[in-house]
Amino acid sequence: MFKKFTWGHGIVVALLSFMLFILSMIFYFSRNWQNSEMVSHNYYEEELRYQEVIDAKNNAAQLKEQPTVTQTPQGISVVFPVSVLPENGKTQFELFRTDDANLDIKKEEDMGGKLGFTIPAKVLSSGSYTLKLRWTKNNTPYQIDYDILWK
Repeated sequence: MFKKFTWGHGIVVALLSFMLFILSMIFYFSRNWQNSEMVSHNYYEEELRYQEVIDAKNNAAQLKEQPTVTQTPQGISVVFPVSVLPENGKTQFELFRTDDANLDIKKEEDMGGKLGFTIPAKVLSSGSYTLKLRWTKNNTPYQIDYDILWK
């Protein structure tokens, strides 16, 4: 009833098993793959200017006091110490969302004599953000990045 199992049959069974394994991995990982957006649509232009970002981050790392970022029910609150208040009370921030570029928020904030500002909770959706905070003081650029998990 059964034919004699030869080495040729073994090779065919091994190849078929390997192909089934590879196909199952392809289907498994493609089904569970999460969306990831490009960091920027102007990647190459921004890469050429990245030395300015490195300098701004190094300037911010040398500060004795840094802005604090806290989460409140009203949103994300950013408070500057008096010693590092931005010139003209203007700062730029970008909330970058890696999994959906439509949820990114980029804005220049005029603090109007206050020590800080709040990003309202109604514009945020739950997930992981990177807050890039940029400002200048005495013609020196500063930038600090914060990782935020909004719930």
